Amino acid sequence: MTTYDPGGSLMHRSSLLLAAGVLILATACAPEETATPPAAAPSGTASAVDACAKESLKLITPGKLTIGTDKPAYEPWFKDDAPDNGQGFEGAVAAAVAKGLGFAPTEVVWETVPFDSSFAPGPKKFDFDINQVSITPERAKAVDFSDGYYTVKQAVVSLGDSEFASATNLAGLKGAKIGVQAGTTALSAVREIIQPEADPSVFNQQIDAVNALKNKQIDAIVVDLPTAFYVTAAQIEGSKIVGQFAASGGTPEEFGLLFEKGNTLVSCVNKALAELKSSGELAAIEQQWLTSTAGAPELS
Repeated sequence: MTTYDPGGSLMHRSSLLLAAGVLILATACAPEETATPPAAAPSGTASAVDACAKESLKLITPGKLTIGTDKPAYEPWFKDDAPDNGQGFEGAVAAAVAKGLGFAPTEVVWETVPFDSSFAPGPKKFDFDINQVSITPERAKAVDFSDGYYTVKQAVVSLGDSEFASATNLAGLKGAKIGVQAGTTALSAVREIIQPEADPSVFNQQIDAVNALKNKQIDAIVVDLPTAFYVTAAQIEGSKIVGQFAASGGTPEEFGLLFEKGNTLVSCVNKALAELKSSGELAAIEQQWLTSTAGAPELS
């Protein structure tokens, strides 16, 4: 027999109401779910500011890349005394760097800058200068340099009718009487790499070695490749570059692009040069303009 409990029903309803109230209160106090904000784009992504983007570069003339070099602009560094045609070794290097920075040929301006004044202290009228300027600690006190774009090689120059003019390798020069200028890397290069049978003749001045070759007192001279181009073009008529070779040991002489001290463009140009080196384009430019076209084959 079921016993009716009138208070029990009331207590049951109260318990239900209390439980419902607790549930409503708990729901009202629960934290709302919020959307997770997107993470910030890491540096280097497309949304990050690119300091080397063309529009971000600090230039002499906004929107234009101004490059300096001397006049006349000699071969094989330039072609037809026209730096803006993108030909010759340095003309091609400048054009490739400009392209790497995002500039079309029509956005490049050339300024005439005498060699000696390019690395003098003070403000510059160019963004960078290219003119066979060797990177040296003394010059770096007044200007900034890019990484090297050319490592200077040694070259052998002889008279065109010499028996050694047709040498195709270093072994073919063993019997030659070779002249070098004192205080240059040529002396160690001859002794260590060519290793001729006779010790090289050493001259105090480069012109003395040139005159000795003219007078056929020696068979050949060894100078750096840029000097060899000058010797054959302007100093000894009928002479020729037998070939070129890389010197060993010591700190190699390098040409660098030259900037006004503190120019922030240096890091961006170095980035462009690094890409030219890694892609092989810089080596191809050297092969085309300083070896094949220039008539200065590699001697091994």
